[in-house]
Amino acid sequence: MNKMQWMQKAAQTIIDGDETAAADVARQALEAGMDPVEMIDGGYSAGIREMGERFEHGKVFLPNLIISSEAMMAAVSVLEAALPKAQQDQKAATVVLGTVEGDIHDIGKGILITMLRVNGFAVHDLGRDVPIETFVDKARELDADVVGSSALMTTTQEGQKLIEKALREAGLRDRIKTMVGGAVVTARWAKRIGADLYGETAGSTVSQLKEMFAER
Repeated sequence: MNKMQWMQKAAQTIIDGDETAAADVARQALEAGMDPVEMIDGGYSAGIREMGERFEHGKVFLPNLIISSEAMMAAVSVLEAALPKAQQDQKAATVVLGTVEGDIHDIGKGILITMLRVNGFAVHDLGRDVPIETFVDKARELDADVVGSSALMTTTQEGQKLIEKALREAGLRDRIKTMVGGAVVTARWAKRIGADLYGETAGSTVSQLKEMFAER
């Protein structure tokens, strides 16, 4: 198979929600000489993005999305293990990520976490529906370089503003970069609340963070 066929096959296992097939394709792709990062970015991530779009349009339901996410994690665990040890150990920066309190959507965040990890970032996933104080506590505990929050509903978007305030009150904001993303988030909103970075897509977010920490 050529590169495009491997990508399409990987994406289809995610759309099918087939955890076993996703891991098997990852192993087969590695044996065929495919690059693990390309497989994640161009193959499996494409599949989960497709499922996310189908969910947004009511074509699939949350259980389908969760199953597909689990299939992606199975594949990613195989591919991450194949990365050179130096690439696994070298961390560009420590990032704390979570979906703000009241919001239970995290597919986009999951894609970003995967892409950050394969690009050399140490990422701690707080999960979904995360209280403001948890962002602050974990940032302090890990001596994090970046705190990122996702909001997919206008009713929870305000939580990102509260994270900025809480980090300032804790005396952490001056040494921590903040980033915001999610379906309802815009560059204008990021600027309004004082966030350092707006992540429109996983790819653009990774690029911005790599540039930000390039001198490390």
